[in-house]
Amino acid sequence: MGIAVGALLLGLWVGNGVDDAVLPGIPSPGALTVWALPVITLLSELLAVLVVGGTVTAAFLLPGDDAGLAPHGWLLLRRTGWLAAAWTLVTLALVLLTVSDVLAVPIGELSGQAVAGFAFSIAQGQALVVQATLALAVTVVSRLALARNTAASSALLAMAAVVPPAFTGHAAGSGNHQIAVTSLALHVLAATVWIGGLAGLLAIRTTRHLPAAAQRYSRLALACFAATALSGAANATVRLGSWNDLLETRYGVLIMLKIATLAAAGLIGARHRARCLPELAAGRPRAFLRLAAGELLVLGAATGLAVALSRSPDPQAVTDPDPYVEVLGFPMPAAPTAARILGDPLPDMFFLVLVAAGIGYYLAGVLRLRRAGHDWPMARTASWLGGMLLLGAITCLGVGRYAYVLFSVHMIQHMVLSMVVPILMVGGAPVTLALRALRRPADPAMRGAREWLILILHSRVARFLTHPLVALAIYVASLYGLYFGGALGTLMRYHLGHLAMLTHFVLAGYLLFWVLIGVDPGRRRIHPALLVLIHFLAMAAHAFFGFALLQGTAVIAPDWFTGVHPPWADSLLADQRLGAGVAWAFGELPAAAIMLLLVRQWIRSDEREQARLDRAADRTAASGEEDDLARYNAFLAEASAKD
Repeated sequence: MGIAVGALLLGLWVGNGVDDAVLPGIPSPGALTVWALPVITLLSELLAVLVVGGTVTAAFLLPGDDAGLAPHGWLLLRRTGWLAAAWTLVTLALVLLTVSDVLAVPIGELSGQAVAGFAFSIAQGQALVVQATLALAVTVVSRLALARNTAASSALLAMAAVVPPAFTGHAAGSGNHQIAVTSLALHVLAATVWIGGLAGLLAIRTTRHLPAAAQRYSRLALACFAATALSGAANATVRLGSWNDLLETRYGVLIMLKIATLAAAGLIGARHRARCLPELAAGRPRAFLRLAAGELLVLGAATGLAVALSRSPDPQAVTDPDPYVEVLGFPMPAAPTAARILGDPLPDMFFLVLVAAGIGYYLAGVLRLRRAGHDWPMARTASWLGGMLLLGAITCLGVGRYAYVLFSVHMIQHMVLSMVVPILMVGGAPVTLALRALRRPADPAMRGAREWLILILHSRVARFLTHPLVALAIYVASLYGLYFGGALGTLMRYHLGHLAMLTHFVLAGYLLFWVLIGVDPGRRRIHPALLVLIHFLAMAAHAFFGFALLQGTAVIAPDWFTGVHPPWADSLLADQRLGAGVAWAFGELPAAAIMLLLVRQWIRSDEREQARLDRAADRTAASGEEDDLARYNAFLAEASAKD
């Protein structure tokens, strides 16, 4: 804690992050708010690290007792529950201090109305309230958890609680939201898991499970280090703009100090993997514990510098802001041409990471199977790669830029994400590949990625979601609920809402087409005739949606599209009707392809059933015994004779 506070104070001094001078006639929040806000923010970050580390260690790094938590995991989770309660209270204190800072009113003079208005109407306040709510949920779940599934839920809640504040502040107020905001969220989440996991290892340092847990953490830490470094570099590039800002501004000096701490922690981690882990496995833990404590101090200093950086003036602050840049993250684009739609990219860090990870892990799985002497169909690989590349193109090329300002282009993006991309992804059979490529852990008491995947596939939630009617309802609701329920404008206004909307398009489409044509294990065994009927219902709902949208006279999401309507574009209603035509006509080819696949499955199902009956008849003829069909016919004849 002392190292983190010292780094915070150094960072505030270097970056001019604190100015407690009171000038006559200028409102001031007072010295208490000016100094307490960064300190309480640092305390919140440290508590978040400990909570995430405790829950992740208990759920994923320690072995269990069948479905339940082992004693050490249960004890760690119980203690983490108290830390989560403290995190909740500290986050609520941050709400008060932030209101005082934003309104430049001393904390003792704040009114309840001002605090409530900030907490429930301003994005920064809403993010803190969401974080406090999630931290409270972690408190309750962690204190009550007895099963490993519940512990995993607690860990996921804790990681989700870290993210909301990252979508406000410097990044949200700067240009290029698509890189700045998402890279900051990824940076914070990866760093929190990295540091928290190390703290979790030190919490179990006296148990016999430390060597195995450290081996598992080492792989996780390497991934978190890479994600932290790449996302930090992307965020710094957006925020600084040039090498001169890195070398000549106080903000740049703080970033270089953070780079130094990250490099030091990376070197310590490399030594962990090369020297300390073998010694730990051999029963000599002192070197590992000593180096882990040193790494934790370095990362604590990095956390203090990160908080100071968030309080320091942004060198890219604009004195005459473009209103479109503030809302969209980029200037208003020129009239669309084929070259601009395909050659004027708008990279989004979330989808870039998703596509890179999807392609990388899939190819790694295929390579592992090939090395083991097992084949994997090239068609499946091509289908998956095509889906991933199309996902990246439709979200990160120029079409993603125009989808913000034109309803018609947004509808093209929606149709591709909900129909074409999912069909290609389902064709890749990723679940089958994962089950074949993932290795079982050496310790049967541990749950590896394969065991968690099997557990999810056989869970009640998965059984419910993969029911054909449920999958159909989710898919149809993503059409009617979004556009006729008034949610589109709200989701477009917030970057997190926009990401959630696009992700929902893909997941809803994937779920439906996985139920219809998927080959992965975990699907319900449903007769192809019923699947054809479900597909017909989906086609009818899709066609009626396009027709209703085409006949509508009210503008969808006027609060959003009116504010960002390009001067060169047609009227809002004309553009909306163009989008309705896209929705009506777009699904014809994908729907026809799915219908052909379903009919093919139906024919093959009948052929397999007929072959089974023929084999049964052959066995009956060879043995001289009556088969089931003959006995059933004899029963009907006897019953008819009695009548």
